[in-house]
Amino acid sequence: MRVEQSAAASLPPCPQPHREPALVLYEYPFTEGIRTMLRLEHLFDRLGQLVARDAPVDHHFALATLFEIMDVASRADLKSDLLKELDRHRLQLQGYRGHPGISEAALDEVIARIDHAFNGLNLLQGKAGQTLAANDWLMSIRSRINIPGGTCEFDLPAYYAWQQHAPGRRRTDLQGWMATITPLAEALQVLLGLLRDSGTPQRMVAAGGQYQQSLPQGKSYQLMRVRFAADSGLVPEITGHRLMVSIRFMRPDAEGRLRNCGSDTAFELALCA
Repeated sequence: MRVEQSAAASLPPCPQPHREPALVLYEYPFTEGIRTMLRLEHLFDRLGQLVARDAPVDHHFALATLFEIMDVASRADLKSDLLKELDRHRLQLQGYRGHPGISEAALDEVIARIDHAFNGLNLLQGKAGQTLAANDWLMSIRSRINIPGGTCEFDLPAYYAWQQHAPGRRRTDLQGWMATITPLAEALQVLLGLLRDSGTPQRMVAAGGQYQQSLPQGKSYQLMRVRFAADSGLVPEITGHRLMVSIRFMRPDAEGRLRNCGSDTAFELALCA
């Protein structure tokens, strides 16, 4: 007996859409200034995530992060360094006006972002966080937040009472305190965005899990970006200076100790000047 297949059953299977593998990104700063900027960016990102949540414990750690930002940003020359960098980029971009292949509209948009960040940071009084340092209530929390268990209700009853407020009220307070350092966050976003855009990713292979590259003399790089498959389970050990960069791809053993993976590893490398 012959069995007839339905028309649907005879159709070829639908092709699955091609999906690029997920990548994980590691960034390595070549200068202390970029190191500080990356640390601040990391803290601002964490602060934004914590403030958006509702639990008192999340807002407690949002305050702790705010104090960390104040500590990192307390360097006397940070504000002036960022202003100089913004001005340098503005002058550099102004020099591209009239060049063939350069979109004037796109150029105007980037320069406007730089100007906005420059003006906001320039209007910031003193060091970042100086306004918050004048708040006695916040400073009483800051003085005890690094003490193990130092913010219990019997140590800081006023702080404990604040934690009992509705999430929206706590969030409004946090956003008000954050507003005093928002110009710093905007300047960092603009500068790090420009720096990252200056590097073009190149596909590389680390033979046996190790890679070295000499850097051209006469050009100063500020940041190295390394991407590879997120599901590889590898950890890159990165070192670099003005003459050479080196990457070793490691794999943690059962006890968490890192061992050389020993196998060829494909990755993307971008050097940003």
